[in-house]
Amino acid sequence: MKSITRTILILSLVSLVNDIASEMLLPILPIYLKSVGFTVLYIGIMEGLAEATSSLSKGYFGKISDQSGKRASFVKWGYGLSAISKPMLVLFINPVWVLFSRTLERLGKGIRTAPRDAILADESAQGDRGKVFGFHRAMDTVGAAIGPAIALVYLYFHKGQYTSLFYISFFPGILVVLLTLRLKDKPKEQIHTEEAKARVGFFSQFKYWNLSSSSYRALVSGLLFFAIFNSADAFLILKMKEAGIGDSMVIVIYIFYNLVFALTAFPIGILGDKLGLKPMFIIGLVIFAAVYFGMAYSTTKVAFLVLFFLYGLYYAFTDGISKAWISQLCDKKDVGTALGVFSGLQSICALLASSIAGLVWYKFGSVYVFLVGAIAAILVATYLLFIGRYNYHKK
Repeated sequence: MKSITRTILILSLVSLVNDIASEMLLPILPIYLKSVGFTVLYIGIMEGLAEATSSLSKGYFGKISDQSGKRASFVKWGYGLSAISKPMLVLFINPVWVLFSRTLERLGKGIRTAPRDAILADESAQGDRGKVFGFHRAMDTVGAAIGPAIALVYLYFHKGQYTSLFYISFFPGILVVLLTLRLKDKPKEQIHTEEAKARVGFFSQFKYWNLSSSSYRALVSGLLFFAIFNSADAFLILKMKEAGIGDSMVIVIYIFYNLVFALTAFPIGILGDKLGLKPMFIIGLVIFAAVYFGMAYSTTKVAFLVLFFLYGLYYAFTDGISKAWISQLCDKKDVGTALGVFSGLQSICALLASSIAGLVWYKFGSVYVFLVGAIAAILVATYLLFIGRYNYHKK
């Protein structure tokens, strides 16, 4: 596949291995923290601060990478910080230390995300963006399926030994760092000296909104509205628990969903390049609405398996597709900023979405959480139908 260059392959392998380490710990992190005496309130505050750090830093580091013309160093540092932070979580059982370690891991994600996505865009032609981002997401999600599977098998034979998994995660982290050392920046056009040396204020990233194309603002506005009602996947897991599904089956279904996502993201990306990214994304929103309507009333294992199969398809139709679409609506020199600003704002909206979902669940029950999400998806799908055919942005 000529469109999958050496750099794209390295980045995809990096994401695969990194997600093995991250997703290995994701299901057990809250369990471990509660087992050593952390309250749910503190865990919630810690996760909120960590995610806020990641969200706000994505656009900032994306803008710096655009301005400097360098991307690989941000990717290396971002993955490196995430690698060392995971075992740090269990070195000392101290609230301040755990908060620092968790925030460091999320900062690593904030540093690398936009520059990495910009490299993917730089390495691909306009007509191959869906394929390239789809391939990357597929590889990333393979890791997201392998990680929980490793945790499931390990804890089956070593019940309650959560600490060991944190140390084990350091080894794929080392491999990630070694892989990133193979990344090199492509020669760039000469950047104007004053522009390259100009100081980037932390919140200057958001000035891009006024400088961006109308097509970028129209698309991102719709995506952010949807993000406000797209609550965290944890609520889908809580719904299964509410229906009486056992822990092992919940993890199996979660792995199944990741496999569906991994196997379909690449072919759907190819299809998006041929048929258009916009119709692919709208189909994804319709699938999401069907999943959330189903989640509102489902109670059986078979129903949840079907819904999580569809949920994997939803991600395949939207995750890589949205980044590919956005990258086509901005000037090449602003790709890192454009993707970073979107990713950061989306993360902030996701935090808000989970807060709203938690409140609605507490006050009215789980049914309304999923009904509201489904209706929002239909509204955004309708909106996207009327914003017109996307155009490539040229200055």
